[in-house]
Amino acid sequence: MELTTQHLTGLILTIVIVFGIGIYSGRKIKTAADFSISSRGSGSILVMGTILGTLVGGASTVGTAQMAYLYGFSAWWFTLGGGIACMLIGLFLAGPMRRTTFETIPQFLTAGYGATAGVIAALFVSLGMFVNVMPQIFSSTALLASMFTLSTRTAAFYAVAMITLYVIFGGVWGTGLMGLSKIFLTCIGMLSVGLLAYEYMGRAGGLRELFPSYPWFSLFGRGVNTDLAAGFSLLVGVLSSQIYFQALFAGRDLRAARRGALLSAMLAPVIGLGGIMVGLYMRANFPGINPAQALPLFVMQHLPPWFAGVVLATLLLASIGTGAGLALGISTMLTRDILSRVLPRLQDRQVLSWFRLVIVGVVLLALAIVYGAGENMLILQWSYLSQGIRGATVCFPLLAAIFMKNKISSRAGLLAVSLGPATVIAGELLHLPVNSLYLGLFISLAILAADYLANRKKGAASRAASR
Repeated sequence: MELTTQHLTGLILTIVIVFGIGIYSGRKIKTAADFSISSRGSGSILVMGTILGTLVGGASTVGTAQMAYLYGFSAWWFTLGGGIACMLIGLFLAGPMRRTTFETIPQFLTAGYGATAGVIAALFVSLGMFVNVMPQIFSSTALLASMFTLSTRTAAFYAVAMITLYVIFGGVWGTGLMGLSKIFLTCIGMLSVGLLAYEYMGRAGGLRELFPSYPWFSLFGRGVNTDLAAGFSLLVGVLSSQIYFQALFAGRDLRAARRGALLSAMLAPVIGLGGIMVGLYMRANFPGINPAQALPLFVMQHLPPWFAGVVLATLLLASIGTGAGLALGISTMLTRDILSRVLPRLQDRQVLSWFRLVIVGVVLLALAIVYGAGENMLILQWSYLSQGIRGATVCFPLLAAIFMKNKISSRAGLLAVSLGPATVIAGELLHLPVNSLYLGLFISLAILAADYLANRKKGAASRAASR
């Protein structure tokens, strides 16, 4: 189905407005602090825009519909797990994180376990986030190819160009303000298509006639081990991701940061449900299509042309915004935690230039890998792997650094941030029968727990000897 003039009008107008917001926000950037944490001046709505602008991207929309087309309700784990993680951040982590002057997660780990641990954590977390940039490019590519009948390579090139422009001029101000407008449109669009697909299928009764209860209506349709690990990977991955905490650091105060995280927790799962309904509808009526194109094809076929153009632009911006947010998080860590150590005398304007240069390098490398992967990339699977690498690197060491300060040795912290993610990567490469995320988290927790108990035993022995 080709785009009409009405489609294009809604599409272009939406993109121009949202990008105009980003260009306007870029005028606020005078320093590197403005670029990375907006000089801690964001309200709760802008914090929410930054969080959901990254969390709700290609995986939450195009990827969720793709997974639902193949497996049903097990596709909900991405947005459901992300929502639970945002709730935990708002309730338990916003306060401790805000009571510091840090900008990055590795800075927390450096303070707790030494500089080497911080650098290794920055590298592994950046790798995990980089893995998730590629699904965003692929989602954007599927959308552009569906809308304009472009080749995969050409569509991917345009997607990368848009990701770069999205973030490079706006930083956190751009990802926050653009994310806010994008999330507003995404909520409207995904609720609309989800309700429409639900009605077309005959509501609950029609769904039961179209699909057997298992696997289509089960959260564990791909198997308990696989889907539970998927949800768990989102939980620990979001709790360990730079961009979500960067949003907290950008909040003007603790209340703004906490409310932004809790608002994100409420909205993310609802958006996922819309994608699931569309995926099921397209499976029932168009079983032979490319699953990655289920959502854009539904939008083009069943919405009024002008509104379809708005929704298509929103879906495209969702993928682009998440890719941009991830690229920003990688750039912040690599610049603040590694480059600043190598080149400690950089001036603020030079640091800002490096922020932007790293972003360009990240998205170009991701583009090269997408070119090599072809058209068979399962979007959510790459996203789950990304969250697993980040979670195994940061989750338990970060929690220990926050809540068990000075009770874990530097050596144990260094081992945990190194061996946890290395185990996840090795497990994926070796195709072990046990989910590699569980193994990585177990290794990390075991190292920290053993060190904590050994230190307690030494402390008790010292106290007994001094009496």
